[in-house]
Amino acid sequence: MTETLDIKITKTTHSRLAETDFDNLPFGKTFSDHMFVADYADGEWKNLQVIPYGEIGLSPAISALHYGQSFFEGLKAYKHADGKVTIFRPDKNAIRFNKSAERLCMPTLPEEIFLQSMAAVVDLDREWVPSKPNHALYIRPFMFATDPYLGVTPSATYKYMVICGPVGPYFSKTLRVKIETYYTRAAEGGMGYAKAAGNYGSAMLPSRKAAEEGFDQLIWTDAKEHKYVEEMGAANAMFMLDGKLITAEAKDTILDGVTRDTVIALAKEWGIEVETRKVSVAEIIEGAKTGKLTDAFGAGTAATIASVGSISVDGEEYFLSDPKTREFSQKVLATLDAIKYGRAEDTHGWNYLVG
Repeated sequence: MTETLDIKITKTTHSRLAETDFDNLPFGKTFSDHMFVADYADGEWKNLQVIPYGEIGLSPAISALHYGQSFFEGLKAYKHADGKVTIFRPDKNAIRFNKSAERLCMPTLPEEIFLQSMAAVVDLDREWVPSKPNHALYIRPFMFATDPYLGVTPSATYKYMVICGPVGPYFSKTLRVKIETYYTRAAEGGMGYAKAAGNYGSAMLPSRKAAEEGFDQLIWTDAKEHKYVEEMGAANAMFMLDGKLITAEAKDTILDGVTRDTVIALAKEWGIEVETRKVSVAEIIEGAKTGKLTDAFGAGTAATIASVGSISVDGEEYFLSDPKTREFSQKVLATLDAIKYGRAEDTHGWNYLVG
């Protein structure tokens, strides 16, 4: 049995719950009343506590600000009709969290701290979990280096935190995407598989340029030749091509998405052939031209299942079928929602019960 951690809890004296407009929840701009904080020093995690959400004091010399030792995860908690609150597949995020830590030369976090830290905050702030369809409590665990030292070396101290906020849908429309053939998100041997803060910083300029052209997302390609599809900016890219579910292999340039893994598991259960391999831009475009590409979507915690309406490359735009008519992604979305919100039996044990 997992040991229950000694987490000190200090409750807020003023909840912002009544001041929050739950009918207007821009993603990532509203935060719940509490947060989790822990410190790493002298080779161990200590000072585990839940405190009121607010500013923290930091030295301007901390390593994270200068040398990029910072990464995060993203999860969601869902409210069931009977009032229960669950977090979706946090054990998978715990594994990926530690992969990121190892890649950035940072200390790993015991799984029980990862799980119980989130559960403690979500349990205390369970009234912040929306009851509306397509809404959830977004959970952001993250770690950063705290040594006040201007030297290019791994920090000896770190801070781990968890903050949460109620959210609606990340994407509210069908996506118009562009295949990126110049800028690079990640290269072999790099840290593309980690949820490192720097990965997202480097993606901002090309993403903004694409947005100025009217696109909603980029599909990144390999750094060497820009011939192979990797992932979208906010999700893994997945395709139904000639009756098969096809997606890029999760390797050192591609994030091993939890939603991606879930979609693959469901597809296999439903008897659909799955291929995780190199996916060429040419075959995707050919599939769009011939009609063999019957579905394309992004799969991610924030995005959930985000339908792609058109794919552009080298100035040519290729339009796909109406997302409402797509059998596979519609079934996946309905199945995931039913499990997450407790409307269907969780036969896989994916829902982690809070409290």
